[in-house]
Amino acid sequence: MTDYSEEQRNEREALESICPDSFTVLSEKPTTFTITVTSEAGENDETVQTTLKFTYREKYPDETPLYEIVSQENLDDNDVMDIIKLLEQQAEENLGMVMIFTLVSAVQEKLNEIVDQIKTRREEEKKQKEREAEEEEKQRFHGTPVTIENFLNWKAKFDAELLEIKRKKMKEEEQAGKNKLSGKQLFEMDHNLDTSDIQFLEEAGNNVEVDESLFQEMDDLELEDEEDDPDYNPVNLDSD
Repeated sequence: MTDYSEEQRNEREALESICPDSFTVLSEKPTTFTITVTSEAGENDETVQTTLKFTYREKYPDETPLYEIVSQENLDDNDVMDIIKLLEQQAEENLGMVMIFTLVSAVQEKLNEIVDQIKTRREEEKKQKEREAEEEEKQRFHGTPVTIENFLNWKAKFDAELLEIKRKKMKEEEQAGKNKLSGKQLFEMDHNLDTSDIQFLEEAGNNVEVDESLFQEMDDLELEDEEDDPDYNPVNLDSD
């Protein structure tokens, strides 16, 4: 007849010896304890960790122990579900044999895999960011390939901007025309304009130059002699 109590006591003593820092007894009847399992260090010394709680059933190891995850660090919900499934699988496969150390070892390997997956995922994210940065750099130097669609969009925007510039220019010209002063308005604003020519002559003194070529020789002018004028009457001159 199997002495379940003896087998359970021997396994518990072995576990306390193997895992002195992570093994904690919670109760004697039923025998309940926890074991904290930590992965190997990953990138930047990061680790994942979980604390497993085990309770011996009366006929353990011919019955599977009760188990649950009571705490975890750096594990997401999917990781926790995977660990629970792993414990179920290992417990069924090792039924009839003391199995706690086997279960803990399986969880240890799983945590190491999770750390590797995290490292791989982060490396992929880093590479993806580098590819995106390279693509952005290419776009900056080579520009966006011209398609009919983006050309038409650019053309519509360009035409709208050009039309707005023309409207502003026309408005400015119209405003400038309204503000242009007539000669009379300029004179009324500056009464010195009527003496500007005289002032110019006074300042020039005797240095005013006259282009004599603008005048013809007096002898070349065809002037009509008063005596040749049929209407000439000297009497009328005396009367003046």
